Amino acid sequence: ASVVPLKVQARYAAIVVESQSGEVLFSRNANSALYPASLTKMMTLYLAFEALSTRTLSLEQRLSVSNRAAGQTPSKLGLRAGQQIAVEDAIIAVVAKSANDAATVLAEALARTEVDFAKLMTKKARKLGMKRTTFRNATGLPNRRQRSTAKDMARLAQALLRDYPEYYHFFSIRGFNYNGRKYDNHNHLLDTYAGTDGIKTGYIRASGFNVVASVERNGQRLIGVVFGGRTAQSRDKHIRQLFNRAFESLEKDTVR
Repeated sequence: ASVVPLKVQARYAAIVVESQSGEVLFSRNANSALYPASLTKMMTLYLAFEALSTRTLSLEQRLSVSNRAAGQTPSKLGLRAGQQIAVEDAIIAVVAKSANDAATVLAEALARTEVDFAKLMTKKARKLGMKRTTFRNATGLPNRRQRSTAKDMARLAQALLRDYPEYYHFFSIRGFNYNGRKYDNHNHLLDTYAGTDGIKTGYIRASGFNVVASVERNGQRLIGVVFGGRTAQSRDKHIRQLFNRAFESLEKDTVR
């Protein structure tokens, strides 16, 4: 079989919105249904934060690791079946390391199976106005039917900020230690673009390199989404350019 080059497989889409008003400052293919990859984990985390706020889960609670969770492909922490992980550690691992095993542990704690959890994710997506999003798993690992859009992911970022501000700080964690190992956050915008305090990167071959970033400067918060970057570096460079332009246009409006 011939290999389709990445640039053909990966579909480009982008959007920049003002966080509170939702005003769209830039948009390209923002309603195209694409593979979200690990941006999917933003909804896994949204539902985890919801469970924390309703006291269904607590941060110090320890969750058991199933065979299925332990068997997930990387990126992962390397959890073993039968061991336990604290909810807070699982959340941090999902945010910073994009750990598929930790995401599955959270999913299985909140529903009977990951498939059932994915149904809850899709239901919540509809409730948040994410009309073109369907989830099939908690991780973003390849699934033909798992689709979202740049616009829907921006909406999810807005919802995380609006609904769970008390847990939003997890997204700006630069790195963490677990079991004697140090892990760095995959989101390098935290270090390379002033004002960035989240949220999530993603990659599978069918999607290219994706990111949802949230940036606050001078009291103004923007959310940017890029799908289909050719490399992590080019994706990050592109979103920085989009943010620069958006902040400039906001400044001009303020001066006027």
